Amino acid sequence: MPQGTDQSHAVGGSKVPVGAQESLPKGVEDSVPNKVHDTGSTGSKSHATGPSKVPQVIQEAAPKKLEQILPEKIHPTK
Repeated sequence: MPQGTDQSHAVGGSKVPVGAQESLPKGVEDSVPNKVHDTGSTGSKSHATGPSKVPQVIQEAAPKKLEQILPEKIHPTK
Protein backbone atom coordinates (compact mmCIF):
# COMPACT_ATOMS: atom_id res chain seq x y z
CA MET A 1 0.00 0.00 0.00
CA PRO A 2 1.37 3.47 -0.89
CA GLN A 3 2.64 5.55 2.00
CA GLY A 4 0.74 8.61 3.21
CA THR A 5 1.99 12.05 2.32
CA ASP A 6 1.90 13.63 5.80
CA GLN A 7 -0.38 16.32 4.42
CA SER A 8 -4.01 16.71 3.49
CA HIS A 9 -4.94 17.33 -0.14
CA ALA A 10 -8.29 18.91 0.75
CA VAL A 11 -8.96 22.23 -0.95
CA GLY A 12 -12.35 22.65 0.66
CA GLY A 13 -14.23 21.25 3.60
CA SER A 14 -13.70 17.73 4.85
CA LYS A 15 -15.51 15.35 7.18
CA VAL A 16 -12.40 13.13 7.31
CA PRO A 17 -10.36 13.50 10.54
CA VAL A 18 -7.15 15.50 10.02
CA GLY A 19 -4.97 12.58 11.16
CA ALA A 20 -6.50 10.35 8.50
CA GLN A 21 -6.16 13.07 5.85
CA GLU A 22 -2.45 13.33 6.59
CA SER A 23 -1.80 9.59 6.56
CA LEU A 24 -3.77 8.58 3.46
CA PRO A 25 -2.17 8.48 -0.01
CA LYS A 26 -3.38 11.23 -2.38
CA GLY A 27 -5.08 8.65 -4.61
CA VAL A 28 -7.25 7.51 -1.72
CA GLU A 29 -8.12 11.10 -0.80
CA ASP A 30 -9.04 11.82 -4.44
CA SER A 31 -11.32 8.77 -4.54
CA VAL A 32 -13.48 10.02 -1.66
CA PRO A 33 -16.51 12.03 -2.89
CA ASN A 34 -15.90 15.80 -2.75
CA LYS A 35 -18.99 16.27 -0.58
CA VAL A 36 -17.16 14.25 2.11
CA HIS A 37 -13.55 15.35 1.46
CA ASP A 38 -13.14 18.09 -1.15
CA THR A 39 -9.85 17.66 -3.02
CA GLY A 40 -11.12 19.39 -6.13
CA SER A 41 -10.61 16.12 -7.99
CA THR A 42 -13.32 15.11 -10.39
CA GLY A 43 -12.28 11.49 -10.21
CA SER A 44 -12.34 11.53 -13.98
CA LYS A 45 -10.30 9.00 -15.89
CA SER A 46 -10.09 7.45 -19.29
CA HIS A 47 -11.87 4.16 -19.87
CA ALA A 48 -9.80 3.30 -22.94
CA THR A 49 -8.55 -0.26 -23.10
CA GLY A 50 -6.02 0.43 -25.84
CA PRO A 51 -4.49 3.26 -27.88
CA SER A 52 -6.99 6.05 -28.48
CA LYS A 53 -7.11 8.83 -31.05
CA VAL A 54 -8.98 11.00 -28.52
CA PRO A 55 -6.71 13.44 -26.61
CA GLN A 56 -6.08 12.30 -23.01
CA VAL A 57 -7.61 15.43 -21.46
CA ILE A 58 -10.86 14.81 -23.34
CA GLN A 59 -10.83 11.11 -22.39
CA GLU A 60 -10.61 12.12 -18.74
CA ALA A 61 -13.35 14.76 -18.99
CA ALA A 62 -15.84 12.71 -21.02
CA PRO A 63 -18.48 10.65 -19.23
CA LYS A 64 -17.94 6.89 -19.44
CA LYS A 65 -21.10 6.44 -21.55
CA LEU A 66 -19.78 8.90 -24.15
CA GLU A 67 -16.47 7.08 -24.34
CA GLN A 68 -18.31 3.79 -24.85
CA ILE A 69 -20.35 5.00 -27.82
CA LEU A 70 -17.28 6.10 -29.77
CA PRO A 71 -16.19 3.66 -32.50
CA GLU A 72 -13.70 1.07 -31.21
CA LYS A 73 -11.19 1.99 -33.96
CA ILE A 74 -11.11 5.56 -32.57
CA HIS A 75 -11.39 4.91 -28.83
CA PRO A 76 -11.38 1.24 -27.73
CA THR A 77 -13.28 0.54 -24.49
CA LYS A 78 -14.14 -3.16 -24.83
